[in-house]
Amino acid sequence: MGLIKAALSTVSSVLSDTWKDYFICESLPNNVLMVKGTKKGSGLFDKGDVITNGSGIVVNEGQCAIIVDDGTVIEVAAEPGNYTFDTEKSPSIFDGGLKGLKDTFSQMVERFQYGGVTNRAQYVYYVNTKEIPGNMYGTATPVPFKVSDPSIGLSNMQVQLKCNGEYSIRICNPILFYKNVAGNTDTYYKENLDSQMRSELLTALAPALAKLSEQGVQMYSDIPLHTFELAENLNEVMSNKWSNGRGIEIVNFGINGIIPRDEDMAKIQNLQEGAMLRSPEAAAGHLAAAQAQSMRDAANNPNGAAGAFMGMNMAQNSANVTGLFQQAQQNAQSAGGFCPYCGKPVPAGAMFCPSCGKQIGQ
Repeated sequence: MGLIKAALSTVSSVLSDTWKDYFICESLPNNVLMVKGTKKGSGLFDKGDVITNGSGIVVNEGQCAIIVDDGTVIEVAAEPGNYTFDTEKSPSIFDGGLKGLKDTFSQMVERFQYGGVTNRAQYVYYVNTKEIPGNMYGTATPVPFKVSDPSIGLSNMQVQLKCNGEYSIRICNPILFYKNVAGNTDTYYKENLDSQMRSELLTALAPALAKLSEQGVQMYSDIPLHTFELAENLNEVMSNKWSNGRGIEIVNFGINGIIPRDEDMAKIQNLQEGAMLRSPEAAAGHLAAAQAQSMRDAANNPNGAAGAFMGMNMAQNSANVTGLFQQAQQNAQSAGGFCPYCGKPVPAGAMFCPSCGKQIGQ
């Protein structure tokens, strides 16, 4: 027996005249993962739950039809078209890009001739093989991620990230999905799996992010640029439960927002500010900005203008004194002179004062 592809020009009005009965699935919305096919026929010779030899099966885009006999999958049609069920033929249709479908079928099917037998329960189920988006997730507790930034002296610091977004799934092996998830049910809805999938996804997110870090992603802000790799990592981590167990895979993984905890963010910002002030130009710019802010504060607060300008002058004088002191050190080393610490003579080129021992050269 097998499913033989009929002429592509055949339409439903002709099917009812040519075939004993035929099965069709009008539509599969995103919230329906599997549904029992609708049986149509002339009504003259209804054999109940037996699929009559010569019956037709219509498969639309984004669907996979499976024929079940007493709970066992015996035929599969994984590409769109019109098919005739023929008990004298043996081919089954496995095209359609569904991973592992042929191997799974060959492991579990036991073919036999059953035409005309009435004590069996035989059904056609349609499995939704489209990409199904809109699966929301959000971290109830932060997940760890190692960050590095050599430019600020940050190396393998573990931060705790909070993130949320959505992902899309696809049934990649309808036989496993029927066998291990849906079973003999008239309609199987996505909401039956939502909570379980979300929980398992968040559990797998930490090791998937760790793999992303091993692949060279150093900062959490770069993670949204690598969502394709993250989806692959999630599939790898969850392959035993999802792909090999349920016949489901993640197609795309989207991130709406990703931020570290406040204390981790503060540590990174402190390192960034410290690295910036190590540059003389940046330090001078920081001082100029502070002075400009003091002037703005003074202008906005007439009663406290004297104090604001006093603070600004103290900052300026401090900068001037520091500059003069550094100039004295340079003069004492280059041409000889007096130590800026103890005031005693220092020979030219000396790195240390012979009197007090303090360093005066670089």
